[in-house]
Amino acid sequence: MAIEAALIKPVVDALMALFRESSDIKLKRDAEKALREAIHELLLANPDENKAQARIAIAKAAGILSEDVVLAEDMLNKTRAAKVKTAGKASTGRKRKPATAGPETKPAKPAKKAQAAAKKTPSKRS
Repeated sequence: MAIEAALIKPVVDALMALFRESSDIKLKRDAEKALREAIHELLLANPDENKAQARIAIAKAAGILSEDVVLAEDMLNKTRAAKVKTAGKASTGRKRKPATAGPETKPAKPAKKAQAAAKKTPSKRS
């Protein structure tokens, strides 16, 4: 009976190592998928930066240190920089006008032609 226990332990250890390895592989696959989704999210017109940052963190936590992680972080930083740079601008690229507190109206100026005509005096013919 002691012989059987001695044979079972290495088999159990080998099976446990295989299970650990498979879970590590699954974890890395999931992290790589999250990283691909983060890059996809950042390529959208209105990316959700928090979601992308969380997915990048998942990839880092899983131990993925590839060029994709660096690319995703760089894209996230550029997206945030562009957002800060364009804050307060309209879609046409012009700055937005601040809202006025009350309805202020300026007095209308008379047209230049009307002013010029008023200054001229009629000429006298003899």
